[in-house]
Amino acid sequence: MTKDATDTINPSPPPPQMNTASAIRIPFNKPFVSGNELQYIEKVLAAGHVSGDGYFTKLCSEKLENLLGAKKVFLTTSCTHALEIAAILADINPGDEVLVPSFTFVSTINAFVLRGAVPVFADIRPDTLNIDENSLERLITAKTKAIVPVHYAGVGCDMSKITEIANAKKILVVEDNAHGLFGSLDGTNLGAFGQMSTLSFHETKNISCGEGGALVINDDSFIERAEIIREKGTNRGRFFRGQVDKYSWVDVGSSYLPSDMLAAFLFAQLENSLQIQSKRKHLWTRYQKSLRDWAHNNQVLLPFIPANAQQAFHMFYLLFPNLEKRQKFIAHLKNHGVLAVYHYVPLHTSSMGKSFGGYEGQCPNTESISDRLVRLPFYNSMTDEEQSQVIEAILQFEV
Repeated sequence: MTKDATDTINPSPPPPQMNTASAIRIPFNKPFVSGNELQYIEKVLAAGHVSGDGYFTKLCSEKLENLLGAKKVFLTTSCTHALEIAAILADINPGDEVLVPSFTFVSTINAFVLRGAVPVFADIRPDTLNIDENSLERLITAKTKAIVPVHYAGVGCDMSKITEIANAKKILVVEDNAHGLFGSLDGTNLGAFGQMSTLSFHETKNISCGEGGALVINDDSFIERAEIIREKGTNRGRFFRGQVDKYSWVDVGSSYLPSDMLAAFLFAQLENSLQIQSKRKHLWTRYQKSLRDWAHNNQVLLPFIPANAQQAFHMFYLLFPNLEKRQKFIAHLKNHGVLAVYHYVPLHTSSMGKSFGGYEGQCPNTESISDRLVRLPFYNSMTDEEQSQVIEAILQFEV
């Protein structure tokens, strides 16, 4: 999401005596090349089509459509931009209300605020850290236009309850699935529950092209207009398919197409998604097994995965008893050459959030989780030796 970062890194300041840049041996994240990225980029250059909607863009869209069972997938320059298209498709007008978890990156709601929407901040569940589905009905008003659940850490929200509420009230559901590619609930892919969903291919994500995203459409009625909005408000796509004799400006829109060079990089990663996911599952499981006893003895919580959820293995986090102990832990790891980071500042307590009526105490779970959560290094190229160094440093810390 901007930067496309639902995972923008916001580490605590290093202890004064440390030169963090030179001391860190294990970073929070590393960009990853899976194999054919450079070869495919060379193919794009040789073909002479480096702008949007080229050969690899189409391959990526088809690959994602098949993986997700989606009606249509449009690659975009970021998850933020995918959300912006979704906000236009949702016909958001000034004064319309959009329900969003306060514990998310700003892009989740910014895309709708840009259309004049008023954010309505919902609290999160203390177990999955997802939007509290039981809080939604009391937040819905006659002005509510959309609900935007975020599948935090690639663990699905309770989409059965959310879609039931939304359908009864005739409210759109747009899933922010930036964390959740390859995750599912009861066998249904995350991103397939709402009328639309969005994906992120930022460098912190499982599958990446540095910066990139996608709009996933599950409702046929949005496909034609989505193509137009993504093409600067023109019917250029219809022109190239021979459906009109010239193309012109027919709707609002912007330039949301990624370069085919980025798509080439992305396709190489999608080709290797099984291996990437297998590696991430290995790392996630190793953290869980190695830290289980330490966490229990130190009153630290590990990620919770509901029985009906297949997670995406996007991140591994710890929940400390309070802010002070979380900060001491981050400093401890830095002193051992390991960069661990916290996550979102609650939207409702931000200066922008307060301008929309947000206030301290509005979302108590969000405020508590934000103070206590820390994310461990977790990246595709992480070796067992590197992970062992992180685990060893953690086991030396006593809360």
